[in-house]
This record gives sequence, C-alpha cells and structure tokens, in this order.
Amino acid sequence: MINRVIIIVLDGFGVGALPDANEYKDENTNTLLHIYKNIPDFDLANLEKLGFYKLIEDTELKNISLEIYGCYGKMYEMSKGKDTTTGHWEIAGLVLQKPFPIYPKGFPKEIISEFEKRIGRKTIGNFPCSGTEILKLLGEEHLKTGYPIIYTSADSVFQIAAHEEKIPLEELYSYCKIARELLGNPPFEKHKVARVIARPFIGTNRNNFKRTENRRDFSIKPFSKTILDYIKDSGGKVLGIGKIEDIFAQQGLTDIIHSKNNFESIEATIEAIKSFQHYKTLIFTNLVDFDMLWGHRRLIKDYYEGLKYFDSQLEKIIQLLKENDLLIITSDHGNDPSYEIHTDHTREYVPLLVYSKNKNFLQNKNLGVRKTFSDIAKTIDELFEINKIQNGTSFLREIFI
Repeated sequence: MINRVIIIVLDGFGVGALPDANEYKDENTNTLLHIYKNIPDFDLANLEKLGFYKLIEDTELKNISLEIYGCYGKMYEMSKGKDTTTGHWEIAGLVLQKPFPIYPKGFPKEIISEFEKRIGRKTIGNFPCSGTEILKLLGEEHLKTGYPIIYTSADSVFQIAAHEEKIPLEELYSYCKIARELLGNPPFEKHKVARVIARPFIGTNRNNFKRTENRRDFSIKPFSKTILDYIKDSGGKVLGIGKIEDIFAQQGLTDIIHSKNNFESIEATIEAIKSFQHYKTLIFTNLVDFDMLWGHRRLIKDYYEGLKYFDSQLEKIIQLLKENDLLIITSDHGNDPSYEIHTDHTREYVPLLVYSKNKNFLQNKNLGVRKTFSDIAKTIDELFEINKIQNGTSFLREIFI
C-alpha cells in the first residue's frame, strides 16, 4: 500500500502551550495562533487544505466549512524538555525520561579549563545569551584576541562562536568535536549536553556582525535505536535532509543531504520525491529557518513569510506525491515569535498534518490530541511491518480504510 513516507519538520512551530508549560516559563504561548493574530492577510491555502486552520484556536475559524483533504491533529511532547534533539528523537520513537542538562549560570570552570587546554586557546563568554546579542557583546573582543566565544541558552547546548576569518571553519568544527568528546565522558559524564553547535559569523564590528549558514551541530548519539535504524536494518532507505544528519549523529541514515536553509532543504525534498524511490523509504526533512532565523529573533512577519514560501512549495510537493506515498508535516517544539518573556524555545503542542493520494486514505479526519510525538514512529513501524517501536500509538488505521 504505502512504501514511502516523507516527514517535514517545521522546526520551532507550536500550536498551543502544553499543560506543563508553566514549568518552562511558557504560559499562554502559541506560535500558530499569535502569528495568525498578528498578520491581517493570513493566507496559507495549501496548508489550509491539509487541515492546518483547524489547529488555530479561534472560534470563528473553527466554524468555517473548509475543503480539507488531509488528516489533522496535534501532539503532546511526552519527553521532558523543549529542544531540537528531544523533539526529533521522540518523533523517531524515543522518549526522554530525564531532560538533558542545562547551564543557566554557564559551564563549570573545570570544563572550560579542560576545553581551553585541549584547543590551546583561552575562551571568552560562558553564559546564557541569544546568538545575535552575544556577538554584540563579545564579537569585537574575539576579533582582537582570537579567543572563541562560549555561550549557552535555555536549551542543552554548548555553543562556540568564531569569526570565519579569525578561526577557519574546519578549525572551529574541530573545536566542536573536542567539546563533544569532552562533554559526557569521564570525568564529565553528567555534562552530556544534547548538542555542541558551531556558530561562525562574519563582519567587522558589533553593528554588522552576522552569523553565517555554516553552522554545524554535533549531537550525542540516540541512546537506543529509532525508526530510522529499524528501516535501515530492514533493508530500507533513510534520507536525512537539512540538520537531520546532525540531530541523529548520522545514526540510522543511508543517505544525507546537508542543506543549510529552508530554500535548499525544500528544493532537496522536491528532488528527492522525484527520484528517491525504494522499498521502505523515509525522507526526513528539517526546515531550520523557522526556529533559527525567525523564532528566536521574535520576527513575526518574517516567520509568516517563511510559512508563506513553504506553503507555495507545498503545492509542488503534493503534486509530485504518488499513490504509495504518505506525507507528514509536524514540528519538534514551539518557538512563539510573539513571546516576550524570553527568546528561547516554547513548550507547546506540535501540529500533525497527514496526507496521501492513496485511494483508501480517509480525508478530513480529526486525529485529536496525540499523547506523544512517537505516534509518528509507531505509525511508520506498523506501516512497514517492522514491529520494533515501543512508544506511541499508531494512527495508521485511523487514516486508511
């Protein structure tokens, strides 16, 4: 029936605060609703046909009769946390019982000392900060000294910023690999952060410093096999597009396209749908710009324009789908661009939009509130008759006759 699944993750796109959002200082967040309320001519026609508008918490919209040919719902994050790694791993079938460590006061001195010893340089920074603000604060000092900038956020990340002309990219990446090896191994076992991130930038002073698209994430490996591994082990193909490679530390992937932004990732996805056709195939795409460029920077209009562009390309994606394809559009966490309490991710439900051209696919079906993102992995697990995923509840029989 279905032998190819395409998952597209709109990174940082939530649809309402989770019941425990207050524990994360994220009360009343809602990425979708607040973009909708701030954009007078809100219009996402292709997403609308998949049931997207049904997820907007607005009484008037809920009563509108729409022509919907997709199935729709929203998903609860069972794992503790609200970061990229946790969200993607849960989509792939792993639920994190204990959140990754975070560092609201910066990293312990012994970690920084050991890191400096291993890279042969001093560092500056070592406190939580937004990626743009840290460059204003320390970018000029970095240019003078050559010392890389270390910073973190509300997420479990060890970030290293460096000017591309001061510290070449390959050298910066090597520093990240050293940090990745350091964090989580003796004597720093308890400091296994989810990601070490290279944050290269360019510019001449604090007024024009700009991060480049040469970011790289160095994640820890998943603690157990995911649906990616099980598809690969069963002879299937798994293509990771965007930062999927980094999030899963290449584990479970047979093919990789390391695209740098939404445009490249959408183009790569379109090309993959045209040509990447095998028995038991998963195309797994992350669209990073919603989170990295617009969510964290609280740019509502830019976020909407990004959605608008994706919506225009979604029409091409849908046209290319074959009868044996299943399209799933979702997210890994929220990042409400209207939220003013902080500039970090927001603890929210994420959307679940599903579509297939298969003659047995049930259109306009409300899939309700799913208890875990792992319902996606469980559905693929049943679809491909793998029977390995332990978490989640398959919605396969809810969308096909």
